[in-house]
Amino acid sequence: MLAYTYIERGRFELRNKPKPVLQSPHDAIVRITLGSICTSDLHIKHGSVPRAVPGITVGHEMVGIVEEVGKAVSSVGVGDRVAVNVETFCGQCFFCRRGYVNNCSDPDGGWALGCRIDGGQAEFVRVPYADQGLTCIPDAVSDEQALFVGDILATGFWAARISEISKEDTVLIIGAGPTGICTLLCVMLKSPKRIIVCEKSPERIRFVREHYPDVLLTRPEECMEFVLCHSDHGGADRVLEVAGADDTFSLAWKCARPNAIVTVVALYDRPQVLPLPEMYGKNLVFKTGGVDGCDCAEILQLIEQGKIDTTPLITHSFPLNRIDEAYRLFERRQDGVIKVAIRNEF
Repeated sequence: MLAYTYIERGRFELRNKPKPVLQSPHDAIVRITLGSICTSDLHIKHGSVPRAVPGITVGHEMVGIVEEVGKAVSSVGVGDRVAVNVETFCGQCFFCRRGYVNNCSDPDGGWALGCRIDGGQAEFVRVPYADQGLTCIPDAVSDEQALFVGDILATGFWAARISEISKEDTVLIIGAGPTGICTLLCVMLKSPKRIIVCEKSPERIRFVREHYPDVLLTRPEECMEFVLCHSDHGGADRVLEVAGADDTFSLAWKCARPNAIVTVVALYDRPQVLPLPEMYGKNLVFKTGGVDGCDCAEILQLIEQGKIDTTPLITHSFPLNRIDEAYRLFERRQDGVIKVAIRNEF
C-alpha cells in the first residue's frame, strides 16, 4: 500500500509498505477514505517532536471504514464508518479512568498514531485499542464533516471545556489557524459575552470575518490595547493560546486579567519562558498540555445536530498519490489554504 513516511529530519516520502495486520485482540484495521495534514506533522518533519520514530507512516487526522477487528473489539464492526482518534488509550489505567487519556500508561498510550506507530496518511491503518480509538460516524454526517473530530476538533472541544467559560466572560483566542478555528467553534457553544480572535494572517482574518461575523478581530501588535478596550475587568477572563509562535505565549498571559485562566493549546518549536517576577500578583491559572480526546461521540452528535460545522476549513483536496504537493501548499500557506483533505483515490 502507499504510505507517507518519515525518513529523517526534513524529509517525508511516499513509499510502498505492507498492509498492516492485527497485532492484538484489541486492534482494528481501517481502510482510510479521507485524511488530512496537521501542523503537528510539520513539527515531526522539522525535527521538533523527538519521540517521533523515523520510518513510521505519518498522519493522525482520518476517517475510514473498518476492514478487520480483533476478537476483543466490541464497539465497532467490519463495515462501520469511523472517526479515528489521534490518541491511543487503554481505558483502564489510572489516567484513563479519570479522563486523562493523553497520559494513558500503556506503552502505546497518548499520541502514538503517526508519531511512534504507523499513522493514517496511507491506504490502511492499524488502530490499537479500537474500542476507545474508533467512533462510529452517524449516517447523516459525511466524511468531510467528521474528518477533524479525532484531533483538532477534539482539541478545541477539550480546550473550551477545561477553560471553564461562563456566559459573562470575555474570551480571547490567540491564533486562527485550523486548531484555532476549531477552538473558536467550541468556545461559541459556551455563549460567552464576547469572543476576541487575535490573528496576523490577512487570509485567516478574512476567513474569520466571512464565516463568524459576530467575533471581534485584532492583530498581535494591537491585541493588548484592543482587549483592554473590549473587556470589563482589565483583560480577558479566559485566554486560549492556539498559535504557538515565539511571542504568543507572552501575549496570552499579558492580555489576561488578574485571576484569569490561560489555556495553552499550542505546540511550540522552542521552550517558552515563564517570567514569574513579571506576572507576580496576577494570580493566573495556567492549563497546558495535549488534548484528552475522549469527547468524540459527543462531538459527532453536535455535528449531526448542526451545532458544529468544520467543512469550511477544507479549502483544498488532493489524492494520496499527490500528497507531496499537498504538503508544499500547506507548509507554505499558499493559495489561502486552511486545511487539505487527502483522498484515498488515484
